[in-house]
Parts: sequence; structure tokens; C-alpha cells
Amino acid sequence: MAAYEDRFWSSRDGLKLHFRDYAGGEGGKAPVVCLPGLTRNARDFETLAERIAPERRVLCLDLRGRGDSEYAKDSTNYVPAQYIDDLLVLLDQEGIERFVSVGTSLGGLMTMGLALFQPDRIAGAVLNDIGPVMETSGLDRIRNYVGQGRSFPTWVHAARAMEESQAIAHPGQDLEFWLGIAKQRMTVGSNGRVVFDYDMKIAEPLASFDASAIPDMWPALDALAGRPLLFVRGALSDILSAATLDEMVRRAPGSEAVTLPDVGHTPTLAEPAVEAAIARLLDRVD
Repeated sequence: MAAYEDRFWSSRDGLKLHFRDYAGGEGGKAPVVCLPGLTRNARDFETLAERIAPERRVLCLDLRGRGDSEYAKDSTNYVPAQYIDDLLVLLDQEGIERFVSVGTSLGGLMTMGLALFQPDRIAGAVLNDIGPVMETSGLDRIRNYVGQGRSFPTWVHAARAMEESQAIAHPGQDLEFWLGIAKQRMTVGSNGRVVFDYDMKIAEPLASFDASAIPDMWPALDALAGRPLLFVRGALSDILSAATLDEMVRRAPGSEAVTLPDVGHTPTLAEPAVEAAIARLLDRVD
């Protein structure tokens, strides 16, 4: 198991935010920064980070309101623009001028958003089941489960609950798989019960979010063109459609796309085909 250090940085509005820092090998290669999905945290990238860390430094973030990062005082700050600003503060703290971004869902939106105004910071990118167009059916499904605040007496109960709500994304998986997912996304609360490891208030901006008001994100993808890109999609995804993925590949010559059968939103990035594709991408980035 690759060693990492639990480290912190402060946001501009004074929150103490956490990241895992895998030191990586020597040689000055661009580090990898892993940006999680809406309800996820740094643990989501543990398997990937352990594979990459012998060659590169890897930073896995807990966004504000997740994991070991402090919760926002105002739920209106749980929005992509704020997350990007928090990321920029961390990059400046660590002296990171350019990096490879691995963004799952929300993390991919952050990657594209950053590319709009600081494209030179991004040396390459993996967009995991996200693109410039998000399907409304998937957004509605996410709205229905985020922020429910459920708790469970044991990890097995938590795993079964995860299977009940997420089997659409990972059909046919066994209990061991769901236990792993539960331990990534949950923690033991102060009362000894297993709870989701995020501030339930992250659901508030999403509840009032008007999908029809989403700005045109295609310029954000276009800003990434010319650098190594990998687009990962679950074939069962209700967020990233096959048509959107095809257009992403068309607009980004030289990019690679991997579609995983029998997987929905989102792939774990531990699938062999994805691991191999990420390795190919990293081989193209100094």
C-alpha cells in the first residue's frame, strides 16, 4: 500500500480543507490531482492513487463539506465555482503550476471550469462519466437521494443500502464490492452508527438548481483540446449520453474514450480497461 500524508489547506473564507498527499517518485513529472464527485471524498481514489504514486505525486481532495474537510457555514457556497476557487488556493499553496486532473462527475465539471480561464494549469485530464451536457434524468435521480441523512447500525446494513440505491450503476456486484463502496462514502458517526461522510446541506443548491439554466459548457471542453484527454463513460450512464461522448471525441482530436459495459454513473476507475487507459495518458505527460 502506497503511503500518504493527511494534509490541509485553508480556503479564502477560512475553512480547513483536507487532502491526501501521496509523495510519488522523483523526476519532476506533473502531479495528478483527483477531484471527487458530489457525495464522494478522497477515499474514492485510493486504488488509483496507489497505482500512480510510485511514479508521480498524487493529491486526492476532500471538497468542502466532505470527508475530513470542514463544512461550509453557508450552503450557497456548495457550488462548482467555489470548489474551483478552493482548488486554486491549494495549487498555489503547493506550488503546482501544471497537473493532470482526474475528475469524477462534479470533479470533471471543475476540470472543465478551470480550463476556461487557466487552461495552462492542466497538463492532461480524465473526465469520468461527465461532459458538457448532463442528462436531466440523471440529475433528477441524484436529487432524489442526496441529502437524505440516513444512518445504519452496521457496515453490512450500509452496504445493502448502497446496493439498493446504486445497483443501477453496478449491477450484479457482490457484498464485498458494496462494503468497499460503503466504506469509501460513509463513516462512523458520533453515535456509533454508519452515516454518509458529507454535509447534508450540499443538497440545498442542487434542489433549487434549474437544469435549463446550465451555461454552454462546450467551450470549456474545447479549452482542454490539444492535451492528452481520456473520457470514461459507463454504458448505463444516465448523466453522460453516448451522443455527447461521441461529440466530445470529435471536438478533441487525439483524445481516448473508454465505455464500460454494465456500468452506470459512475465508473470506479479501478476497472482494468480504465487503469490501462489512464496509464497510456500519463505516458504522454511529462
